[in-house]
Amino acid sequence: MTFDNSRTIISLRLKLLAVTILLLAYLALAYVIKLIKFPVLGIGDTAWTIILMCIWFILAFMPMILNYQFISYSDDGDYLILRYFTSGFIGGKKNSVEINKTSFSGFKVESRFFDLIQSITLFQKIQNGVAKYPPVYISALTREEKSKLIRSLSMYTPRA
Repeated sequence: MTFDNSRTIISLRLKLLAVTILLLAYLALAYVIKLIKFPVLGIGDTAWTIILMCIWFILAFMPMILNYQFISYSDDGDYLILRYFTSGFIGGKKNSVEINKTSFSGFKVESRFFDLIQSITLFQKIQNGVAKYPPVYISALTREEKSKLIRSLSMYTPRA
């Protein structure tokens, strides 16, 4: 089984682009061209600017705060392959975890911040014990993608 969450990440980036264009259009209409006459709905230009800038900051930095990552997963062949990178306003370095199915020893799912930030930690048997990989944040996965990932990893987890 192979899947990735590219649709979710592209959707986030398109929303940010749309909000950025709307904010720039508002700023141009309100301050440069002076086409918008204030107060609008009883609110002055400074308040509208602050409100719209706050909305932009929330949408721009939400993926970074919630640790959204692009994730590509494959269990085809002899290896479990998980590729991921941070997908916020400023992208992160690309990482890859490849674990032989015979040496895979399990995983742990953790949730924080009212289940908005979720991560999965993979474990692999090595000569000296068990290696623990850094957590991969699965917050940007859909509910269906999370269940597919957990179901697949559960199939390869050895029973004690």
